[in-house]
Amino acid sequence: AQAEHGPDSEPWLLSPDLPLLERVEAELSRQIQDLPRAEVARKALEKGGLVLTRDLEEAFALANLYAPEHLCLALADPLPWLGRVQHAGGVFLGEGSPEALGDYIAGPSHVMPTSGTARFQGGLAVRDFLKVIPVLGLSEGAVRTLAEKGALLARAEGLEGHARSLDLRR
Repeated sequence: AQAEHGPDSEPWLLSPDLPLLERVEAELSRQIQDLPRAEVARKALEKGGLVLTRDLEEAFALANLYAPEHLCLALADPLPWLGRVQHAGGVFLGEGSPEALGDYIAGPSHVMPTSGTARFQGGLAVRDFLKVIPVLGLSEGAVRTLAEKGALLARAEGLEGHARSLDLRR
């Protein structure tokens, strides 16, 4: 399904199961024959691929390096493996959680980080439209406790005015 998004898509399948990879390759060949966006899918498939890994640990290590937009854990029992996911825009657990449902009706945002940006950004969510204003309010005792250390840091940065403003509060 991901291959038809666009020619810049990079669909990958990482698995230690060679027979599975062979079955998927055969199914891809069948499916692409009459796919309306077959040419787009072919170009995308040239950028992605099927990768035989030594084990699932290696598959997860590679997936985390790639930081995919969508990570489908097509495992019989995916939940124990979820903790190994460090970088993914969205994670889809098991055969019963297809990514296409996530795109349209099952809940995760369809606006996911692409091109490896899942290393530092999640999918678009309501929180992205909130403006956060930090507020600081300290007691006199807390100010006295922190001022000396703060002045030390200010001087280390060469900001003597900051340091003096803290010295006056000690």
